[in-house]
This record gives sequence, structure tokens and C-alpha cells, in this order.
Amino acid sequence: MTVIEARGLSKSFGTTLALDAVSLQVEAGRILGVIGPNGAGKTTALNAILGLTPYQGELKVLGRDPWNERDRLMRDVCFISDVAVLPRWIRVSQLLDYVAGVHPRFERAKAEGFLAKTSIRQYSRVQELSKGMVAQLHLAIVMAIDARLLVLDEPTLGLDLLFRKQFYDSLLNDYFDGSRTIVLTTHQVEEILHVITDVVFINRGRIVLSCSMDELQSRYAEVAVRPEHVEKARELQPIQERQVFGRSILLFDLKTHGNLALLASFGEVRTPGIADLFVAVMGNGDNEPCRGAS
Repeated sequence: MTVIEARGLSKSFGTTLALDAVSLQVEAGRILGVIGPNGAGKTTALNAILGLTPYQGELKVLGRDPWNERDRLMRDVCFISDVAVLPRWIRVSQLLDYVAGVHPRFERAKAEGFLAKTSIRQYSRVQELSKGMVAQLHLAIVMAIDARLLVLDEPTLGLDLLFRKQFYDSLLNDYFDGSRTIVLTTHQVEEILHVITDVVFINRGRIVLSCSMDELQSRYAEVAVRPEHVEKARELQPIQERQVFGRSILLFDLKTHGNLALLASFGEVRTPGIADLFVAVMGNGDNEPCRGAS
């Protein structure tokens, strides 16, 4: 089923257009990574999905209007913000008591099982925990709620590499079951490659690329061009060229130039990194999305 469907989704703050007629469709059982620079519209889009801000256009989340049916929607949705705001005075055990009392789909035993794999103790206060441990605590609570949609806004911001890896490993191994849907934003682009099934690039309130990871890998190619072939390769109009250790690296959209054999004759062909592709697409206003974008 379709979990999120947006058509002509727009949102303005004064004269600033945060979302500009965005169209997007997310199916159940997918993990969508939303990537964009600061101010691109990522958080505004998530807030609309969560029913936290009014909007123009059409938006359905799990078949409901998020703004008018938020109470019902949030029974099936969990959210982790870039800043996990938990009362600093509260003890872990008290936090579990509270969530158990307010959320009918919270399984305390499951949360305690997740926490048993960490160094967090139930008698500890939140103020005694590191930022990484707070993120682990927040994730343990969320993973113990039987939700159909999990929304993560920069969930590992400020965490060190070890905690970021543990976070995503737990997300995949302990939470994602192939039927739940996850939408996440992040600045650690390369770290989510093994996590996401689909990716959206957003800039200035518009989606400039929307692809499954399989589509992305089959559509774009990067060529480390040998010096004698640089001019011929440039004639094929790459979407980006950069220099790495004195060698020209050209990135091609195979939708406009699909002759891999010809590209291979210029040098080594490989799949581009998502960060390099992001930089290239953001600098190419004429690039067309793979699918499902406005």
C-alpha cells in the first residue's frame, strides 16, 4: 500500500517558499532517505507528514489527512527529531512507566530488551547520559512501539561514528521487518547507503531527484578518464567533472548517454558515490528526476 502520497504539496513562511508543489509517493516496506542542504525543505516536509504544520496541496499519510486527523495518525507513527528532547531529571525507569501509560502500542519488555544491549541502566537519569546514550534510549522506546511509519529527522546528528553505526544497525536488525516504512533525513550521506531503499534529493523546496537505489545505480556512471580521452569524453556532456589526484573524473547520466561501452573506452567506469551524485545533481538545474518527483 501507499504510505505517503503528496501532490502539489506547498508551504510558505511569509515570503519564503519552503515547499514548492512537491509530489512524492512512498510505498510500504521502504526506507526513504531525504537528502538536501540546510533550508532545503526537509524538516518542513516531515512536519507536514506528521501533522505539525498546515500546508497547501494534497497529502495523505496512511490514508489520513495529517493536519485534520493527527490524533488517529499518531497511533501508527513514531518520530525522532534531530534533538531528542527528554526531561533531564527523569529516570529511565520513570520514562518507561510514562510511555507505557500513554501509548497503547508500547511493549515495555521489548524496550527493556533493547536497553539491556546498551550500557544504559534503568536507575540512571537522562542528565547523566551522553548524547549517544540518549539517542539509544529514544530509539529503544520507539522500536518498542508497534508503528507502521517511523520518521527520523537527523537522528544521529552530533553522535560519534560508533554510536551512528550502532543506531543504524539497531534500526535494521531490531526494528525494520520489511513491512514497516521509514523516512529519514541526514547529513551523513554515505553512512545511510546500506540502510535506504530509496532516495530523494530536495533543494529550495523542490524535489530534484527521486529514485530507488537500484534505479540510481543503473542510471548514473562515473568515469576516471585517461588524459588522452578527456576532450572526447567532455563532448558527451557529463553532468559533473572534477579532478582527483590530477585525474579527470566525469559523471554521466545514462538516460541521456547510455553507451557504457563507449564510456568504458575512455577509462575506468564505476558507480558514483551518493555524495558526489548529490553535489552534481544540485549543481545541474536541468537534471530530470528518476521518478515520482515534481
